[in-house]
Amino acid sequence: MINASDALDWLKAGNQRFVSDMVGASRKTSQRVMELTQGQAPFAIVLGCSDSRVPLEIIFDQGLGDLFVIRVAGNIVAPSLIGSVEFAASKFGTRLVVVLGHSDCGAVGATIDTLTGNSEAETKNLDAIVQRVRPSVEPLMSTDLRNDRSALTAAAVRANISASAAQLRTGSTLLEQLIADDGLRVVGAEYALDTGVVEYFDGLDDL
Repeated sequence: MINASDALDWLKAGNQRFVSDMVGASRKTSQRVMELTQGQAPFAIVLGCSDSRVPLEIIFDQGLGDLFVIRVAGNIVAPSLIGSVEFAASKFGTRLVVVLGHSDCGAVGATIDTLTGNSEAETKNLDAIVQRVRPSVEPLMSTDLRNDRSALTAAAVRANISASAAQLRTGSTLLEQLIADDGLRVVGAEYALDTGVVEYFDGLDDL
């Protein structure tokens, strides 16, 4: 089993290869395909946004079987998503969870538009996403950030990432136990659309 600190180092190294145009680990091989028919042991769980510009295996330069990927608009946390993390952490012994948001997130932008009265979600399903992002964004609307849309969006993206990471740490008895007793760690990070760089900023104190 790979510990959380080593897993984080692997992700950082993979993202550096991606940024430096030195990728190669993700190339498919027939041998690897056959190996994975016997089972899987992903070294990291990544809960990321569904945005097509942030394909997780590619930006971390990882291949088949390396990452347990969960993608949902706004990298929100709902019961089924917690269950997915629980499954991988308990079934495969994966000890690192990364909540990865990204700059200029559309779900965060839609939430800001709702809070400012500029638009409303078109369906109840879209509104369900907005309502899960809303608690992390709403407090920012009473600060000076409300007068600077770009700064507001940047702060809201990070607040939403941190909120999702906190929910994973405290919203599951199983995950809480794995954190306390078995070295599971949950960290938050942001992917920059303009540079390709992943910056980790939440939950690093225990690593």
